[in-house]
Amino acid sequence: MDFNRAVNVDYPPSYYADTRKYINDYPAVEGDIEVETAIIGAGYAGIMTALGLIERGHTSIALLDKNKIGWGCSGRNGGFVFGGYSLSPHALVKQLGAAKAKEIYALTSSAVELIRKRIKQYQIDCDVVDKGVIWANWFKDQKLLFDEQQFMRDKLDIHWQYLSPEELSAQIVSERYHGALFEPDAMHFHPLNFALGVTQTIASKGGLVFQDSEVLHVDDSNSIKIVKTANGRVLCKNIVFCGGGYMGKFYPRLCRTILPVATYVMTTEPLAEQLDELLPSQAAVYDTRFAFDYYRRLKDHRLLWGGRISANTRTPADLENLLRKDLARVFPQLAKVKVDYVWDGWMGYCRHQMPEIGQLSENIWYNIAYGGHGVGPTTMGGEMIASAIAENDSSYKMFKRWGLPWNGGIFGPMAAQSQYWWFEWKDWLKERFE
Repeated sequence: MDFNRAVNVDYPPSYYADTRKYINDYPAVEGDIEVETAIIGAGYAGIMTALGLIERGHTSIALLDKNKIGWGCSGRNGGFVFGGYSLSPHALVKQLGAAKAKEIYALTSSAVELIRKRIKQYQIDCDVVDKGVIWANWFKDQKLLFDEQQFMRDKLDIHWQYLSPEELSAQIVSERYHGALFEPDAMHFHPLNFALGVTQTIASKGGLVFQDSEVLHVDDSNSIKIVKTANGRVLCKNIVFCGGGYMGKFYPRLCRTILPVATYVMTTEPLAEQLDELLPSQAAVYDTRFAFDYYRRLKDHRLLWGGRISANTRTPADLENLLRKDLARVFPQLAKVKVDYVWDGWMGYCRHQMPEIGQLSENIWYNIAYGGHGVGPTTMGGEMIASAIAENDSSYKMFKRWGLPWNGGIFGPMAAQSQYWWFEWKDWLKERFE
């Protein structure tokens, strides 16, 4: 079967879509639905907000999406689960100081632990591999690793383990790398099955879930808010906007802050013994370049490989060949491997590279813009908004300083792409002249 030509009726073709383990038959909104809280967007930010509310006893909720559960990058990403934000730890410390940066970074570490707990508590079948993540050094300079290890330990109380080139070669059989740092508290999983498993939990505990329900208009001028879709309305007290690269333009006050940025993923055919030889490690892997590759073993002996980003959201015609060339730089033995799936997805970036979490006005909330680091931090954001609504907690205000900046309009993609090329060029120079 040519998997690249397989058609999913409800999801774009991908390995994740074709290996779903959950029935996904949630209806569209029809007629008038009355709830206390409506959550717009059923990616990670939306489902984590919904689950956070339900766990606090706030079960009168409606979760709705214009496509399917986890249809965007929540169901297409690399499946890495670790701490941190799109904004680098160094920039976070520079902006906030060490003490505050440590506090706000720790929220994402706690979110990873909460994900781990929920997978067990709700028996979510998502192929979780709790074996950490390796940050492999693309460059020869070991000082880069020692400096980063010390920085993370001293400034953020995050403890990564140094792997010498010899130790790393026992886990990744490639001449490309020169040592690594290992993050033991990280993990990886099937992101779409995780999203569907969480949503099944939400529905089983009384939450209403709707798909194929594009929001056409939001009337938030009165105490009873109205979320209008093609075939119905959701009437509610609270609205939570949750979205990423596919948020659209239906609510300009928020949508104008989001810049969709594409990233790319492929999976190989099953590799059996060859994968054991080249990648004995069960950890997920990414490297020390700004424009890094990321990859991991899958439980059916495939290799999932991702990388590259682009502010041009059109899918490259030669995407498979581009990713295959990247793969061959690390594992030349796989240069001619058969690729069974290749796909892209749009991440939702904000110019300041931090998530947008907060309150627009009374009972109008937002939890958006995770910029490619959404698996763990969206859980954090969901907990903050859920706690604000159900318990009147104000911890979400620590993100107020970053605000809701304009995405640059038609100039935004050009600026983002130029920045990417600049850092990519710096990586090239470092590699060439080290």
